[in-house]
Amino acid sequence: MTRVVVVGAGIGGLTLGIALARAGMEVDLYEQADELREVGAAVALSANGTRELYRLGVGEALDAVSTEPTELIYRDGRSGARIAAHPGADAYRGRFGAPYWGVHRVDLQQTLAGAFTAAAGEERLHLGRAVTAVDAAAGNLTLDDGVAVTGDVVVGADGVHSTVRDAVTGPGSGPVYSGTSAFRGLVPVDALPSLPDPHAIQFWAGDGAHLLHYALGRDDDTVNFFAVLCGPATWEGGNRPAAENELLDGFAGWHPAVREMLGAVPQSPRWPLLSQPPLTRWTRGRAVLIGDAVHAMLPHHGQGANQSIEDAVTLAQLLVRRDPADALAAYPRLRRARTRAVAASAWETGTLLHLADDHPRIAERDKRFAGYAADNAWVHDHDVADPSTTTLKRTR
Repeated sequence: MTRVVVVGAGIGGLTLGIALARAGMEVDLYEQADELREVGAAVALSANGTRELYRLGVGEALDAVSTEPTELIYRDGRSGARIAAHPGADAYRGRFGAPYWGVHRVDLQQTLAGAFTAAAGEERLHLGRAVTAVDAAAGNLTLDDGVAVTGDVVVGADGVHSTVRDAVTGPGSGPVYSGTSAFRGLVPVDALPSLPDPHAIQFWAGDGAHLLHYALGRDDDTVNFFAVLCGPATWEGGNRPAAENELLDGFAGWHPAVREMLGAVPQSPRWPLLSQPPLTRWTRGRAVLIGDAVHAMLPHHGQGANQSIEDAVTLAQLLVRRDPADALAAYPRLRRARTRAVAASAWETGTLLHLADDHPRIAERDKRFAGYAADNAWVHDHDVADPSTTTLKRTR
């Protein structure tokens, strides 16, 4: 029997583990954190991800702890005027056959972890076990305590700073700083009296900045925000503390509801937004990459987690049906073009969200926002199990 060793117990690694374990395969997950705790506050899951989670048997549990946005709304950041809006909730489910969810990341990870251990056994989830070295050719891992682990397949699901990626593509091939950075926060809905449509997912667009927020939680009583600013010009290292009032100063003159939200909670550290230049190599020897380890993308389509889920389900189906060498050869051919298209579209969306009011592309921006639902159906329609669904961006 093929033995699969997964490095990283995030969304992609856990999804892969569930899919393989339920198919009767031997799979172990190694995670450097000693517990699955909240990182990044929240996550948005669209139909291309949620339909796969339903198939894996965790959809109902996640539905109970998630919020479905009532609308997708684009607003002018200063005036608050609606630029465009698209229906959510039941209309979205009806269009795509699966829900759009806002969910606490810790609820998502713990639900997935419970499903994995139920299928594979608690002993297969190894927390507090960091991988320090990878031999891709032999399928060998070295853990931080010196223990060696071997698999017929080694999967790098270990995020943007992936150790497995270095073994597959060589050091220095990881994501690069986009020139933009972000702050995050969770705010009780009751603390936002000025906010219109608090249960919608909303983008507020403006010169050099934008704000995204959506409701989440079992009682739909919390708003998760993600505030993005241009700059600084360069970035070294991970997230870092920001100067006092740096976030509010970056949104000076914006609509009162925006500033109310950003000032309702203590200022978070500032996060660099990273994007992975396209990699031509996704596998080497017995090692293969999924999720942010291979195609980290800007978050402006909310597709990072969803693309990791698609990767995981695709790879699982191949490993169940084929020998490891054939599965690893086929996997990049099925995933590379689609993930590049989604990443490129997310980058362009970020550009449009930050245009100044007098920019010559403003009319184009407003038209693109008005056509978002139709123009981006190719993202949400995608079904890993159905090869007839489009994998590349449709042109109008």
